[in-house]
Amino acid sequence: MEIVIIGGIILLAYLIGAIPTAVWVGKSYYGIDVRQHGSGNAGATNTFRVLGKKPGSIVMAVDILKGWAATSLANFLLYWDVIEPQQLILFKLILGVVAVIGHIFPVYVGFKGGKGVATLMGMVLAVHLQVALLCLGIFVVVLLLTKYVSLSSMLAAIAFPLLLLLPMFKPDTVLLPIFGVFIAVMVVLTHKKNITRLLQGVESKANINPFNSK
Repeated sequence: MEIVIIGGIILLAYLIGAIPTAVWVGKSYYGIDVRQHGSGNAGATNTFRVLGKKPGSIVMAVDILKGWAATSLANFLLYWDVIEPQQLILFKLILGVVAVIGHIFPVYVGFKGGKGVATLMGMVLAVHLQVALLCLGIFVVVLLLTKYVSLSSMLAAIAFPLLLLLPMFKPDTVLLPIFGVFIAVMVVLTHKKNITRLLQGVESKANINPFNSK
């Protein structure tokens, strides 16, 4: 019975993560499939690039929320006595990763999604709130200064394991620092094309002009 419950929660985490926010927002309100424009990714970065600040912000907020919600499902497993307290972080990481996979390969729209950075941020918020908020702050500051969502995402991801090294944020388990390094590496690897464009000076900037309501 416990295996069935865990399996069901894992499936639910995937289905939550797979919600194609960018695709649904683009098609429903703008008649545009963002996957056919810009970088071709169905995520917040490309939504900012193709549709502008307002839809980009909505997509980012919802993608963060779905990462947080899917990861937080582990709390139900603990509440139902399916897992032990010391297993909570492990299952949060498992469910969060599953949600990110869902975002990248969404069953609802042909398994073609985004890079999962915003969903990953939601996962981190559910796992370590303080460090996640600092990383989110880094993301926002870099975005406002440079208007590069890709650069903001990479710097925020790299900051996560580094912040976990500080004594005030040191976690109770080594799983988090290890996973933090994994996050940083994966985010950088999934942004290889963006790095090339940044170095060449041709990376598209997000439309975040506060006087532009697009």
